[in-house]
Amino acid sequence: MTTPIPAPIPKAELHVHIEGTLEPEHAFALAARNGIRLLRFRTPEDLRAAYVFDDLQTFLDLYYELMVVLRTEQDFEELADAYLARAAAQGVRYAEIFFDPQAHTARGVPIGTVMAGLGRALAAAPARHGVTARLIMCFLRDESAASALETFESARPWFGEPIIGVGLDSAELGNPPGKFREVFGLAQEAGLRRVAHAGEEAPPEYIWEALDVLGVERIDHGNSCLSDLRLVDRLVDEQVPLTVCPVSNVLLQNEDSLYEHPLPILLDAGLLVTVNSDDPAFFGGYVGDVFDAVRNEPELRVGLTELRRLAANSFKAAFLSDEERQAYLKEVKNYRFA
Repeated sequence: MTTPIPAPIPKAELHVHIEGTLEPEHAFALAARNGIRLLRFRTPEDLRAAYVFDDLQTFLDLYYELMVVLRTEQDFEELADAYLARAAAQGVRYAEIFFDPQAHTARGVPIGTVMAGLGRALAAAPARHGVTARLIMCFLRDESAASALETFESARPWFGEPIIGVGLDSAELGNPPGKFREVFGLAQEAGLRRVAHAGEEAPPEYIWEALDVLGVERIDHGNSCLSDLRLVDRLVDEQVPLTVCPVSNVLLQNEDSLYEHPLPILLDAGLLVTVNSDDPAFFGGYVGDVFDAVRNEPELRVGLTELRRLAANSFKAAFLSDEERQAYLKEVKNYRFA
């Protein structure tokens, strides 16, 4: 008689880019179906071997290059469904998924195509995978403010469901948050939630600006806050969540190694920290794998108590109704580690 494998702890994922879940094998399958040739790579193994990055920009170059295979509603539906299946197997009960419409419309893929495909996958996810998922539309910070405004207006038909919020991602250095003051103001007027990548590569000033100029409710990454104790005090006092991505921080050379990652310092400071996968197909693991990685690194001192706290934080930081949040938190509280 085989011993059943225990279910992973229930968790939410709040920092995952759907385009970053495109596995090499799936990329080649889509390329074949859409008559596209990946010029630099002959096999999925060749592509996976290229996943060695010097910094955020070298990753982004490949990230955008690979998107060429995403063309049809079916492509986007399959992409999201594949992520949701993997996430569900690793304990994800709720996900707020980033997507980058400008990266697709710039290639001639209409936003309606993107939304139709992603929307079908998300609508089917509760019954198919036991996961509830919503979308956060990100603006590319290395594109113009005018492009962000145009994208915002084009997405209005999907505000509320499935798009619940807006975010800011892509190349951080030299692209401070304040450039997008107007579009984030419009998002607030429209009742959308607001988040932004800040403090991944850039200094804590970018985090201040995201909070004070864009009015964001959650900081994606935020590692550099530790170099500004006044900022740490504010984040603790206001319980502004940080969606931290330890494995991606190491693989993008933002942190020297996992055992030197500031995760335990962030937790000890009283920050509302969550752990996420970021771009799991490129970084070798989904959110459950990241939980395992931090648990298995002795220097991080992340034990079962901390894992439960991280899981609970993920629901506390999510854009949920009070009723939804309490139901998920009850699951975390009642979970028993093997």
